[in-house]
Amino acid sequence: MRGFPRFGSGVRDPANAAMAAVTVFALCSGVWLLRDGAETHAPPQPSAAQARAGLDGRAGERPAAPALPPAPPDRIRIPAIGVNAPLTGLGLTKTGSLDVPPAAEKNLAGWYEAGTTPGERGTAIVAGHVDNADGPAVFYDLGALARGSTIEVDRRDGGVAVFTVDAVEVHAAKDFPDERVYGAADRPELRVITCGGTYSRGTGYQGNVVVFAHLTGSR
Repeated sequence: MRGFPRFGSGVRDPANAAMAAVTVFALCSGVWLLRDGAETHAPPQPSAAQARAGLDGRAGERPAAPALPPAPPDRIRIPAIGVNAPLTGLGLTKTGSLDVPPAAEKNLAGWYEAGTTPGERGTAIVAGHVDNADGPAVFYDLGALARGSTIEVDRRDGGVAVFTVDAVEVHAAKDFPDERVYGAADRPELRVITCGGTYSRGTGYQGNVVVFAHLTGSR
């Protein structure tokens, strides 16, 4: 893959303002597919049926839960696709891009720790590899997630933020909807992002799978 999309200029609030013109580096290159000739086993991609429904983008969604106070996250769980992974904080590289989790740690995801924490008001960002040189990684099956699925995030305050998936979409890098993915939100929202879209042996993945979710509970 050539890289993750730019963050839009309307990103959430002052805590996310540093991401206004940032490009996120590649979380995968398809090396595993190239080495093993495994293109037929490429990660699943979301269908059109899983895209956001409704003119206002919220038709049929479960009611949002009240925002939680800020607290860093420790772990993400997505039961429907078997994800149960620790979270590491991600910052910016010297070139101004979002850093990525170590590729060798296939069951590790990251969150943008200078921005919104999952569960507080705004848009929290989680990213992870779809594969590495040895095979599938933490978000390999992200494109198979369905609307209405649950995402749980363990927080360091001892609580668990529970999100409901509103949409699962795939976007080519050249047409990526920066503002809709990274923009400000008036409620607690979560984006989970990995590589996806068309795959080329020469350049890797050409787009991104994006999960849109909002907070619907906590415990």
